[in-house]
Amino acid sequence: MTILDVGADKEIMKNFVVIALLVFIAGVVAFAAHGGRDQSRSKPAGPVKPTPAVRVTETSAPKASLFTAAATENASLRNDLTWTFGGKQQRGWYLYDLLIGETLNVRTDPITTTFAESLATWKKKHGLNANGVLDEDALMALVSQWQSNRLKNRDYATPDQLMTAPPADFFDPSRAEELRLVERTTYAAYKKMIAAAIADPALKLSHTASGELAPGEQYLKIVSSFRSREYQDNLRRQSPNSGSAGLAVNSPHFTGRALDLYVGGSPVDTKDSNRAIQVNTPVYRWLVRNADRFGFRPYFYEPWHWEYVK
Repeated sequence: MTILDVGADKEIMKNFVVIALLVFIAGVVAFAAHGGRDQSRSKPAGPVKPTPAVRVTETSAPKASLFTAAATENASLRNDLTWTFGGKQQRGWYLYDLLIGETLNVRTDPITTTFAESLATWKKKHGLNANGVLDEDALMALVSQWQSNRLKNRDYATPDQLMTAPPADFFDPSRAEELRLVERTTYAAYKKMIAAAIADPALKLSHTASGELAPGEQYLKIVSSFRSREYQDNLRRQSPNSGSAGLAVNSPHFTGRALDLYVGGSPVDTKDSNRAIQVNTPVYRWLVRNADRFGFRPYFYEPWHWEYVK
């Protein structure tokens, strides 16, 4: 065999190895493709899973549907719910929209789904059906919470606890001196609150250069403060149909810590039409959102009545 023959044999062997390797690789690729097709036929791809934030389970109704229905029902109950307070039948809860929203920490229209969802959260915390509907059970729970926030110590004020406020602080500046008595710490807190209200340009309260409510300004002036038992009894005789919702036998006014403030309309008229005016005035809305900073809590039924609880 010549050197040329040996070289030719080597070249033939080299080509054979290359061809064999290419055939092997092609076989592997074909097998993998065939197996992939079989796998896709035997195990179809599932649907894309929703993210946890929007997942809907079989045990809970879709949020949108649930709270849309609740908002619709609230739109009706807001005006038509029948309930009883202070021995008198009440209708609807529209007069308490602002207080309800403040309690729920939501400032949207009370017939929206956002309101219904916030109410559902509140109801769940209070052991009620978390359906987002402001029904009688929910309203009574809200009333109970508001009432529990009021003045708890109803001890009759002693003379040393009282001071005589100046006529300029009163809605009726001609009010008799014995009817201008206020508990001392309550009066100090009231003056701080009035200064803050005057400083709020949105309220546009007329005031003097020294930071007092102007003589011609009526809003937030004191209508009534400390009342003696005799004076309260006389009021009850004059309004025999007021019920316990209007003139209490054990009035917080006995403490000198309760102030009736002018917030609009007829000063202390409990008719729904009058209260509907009062709860929509800027000063009442300001009190609901700010009075607690100065220690004052509302009596929900009377928009004008505020109690110093500190």
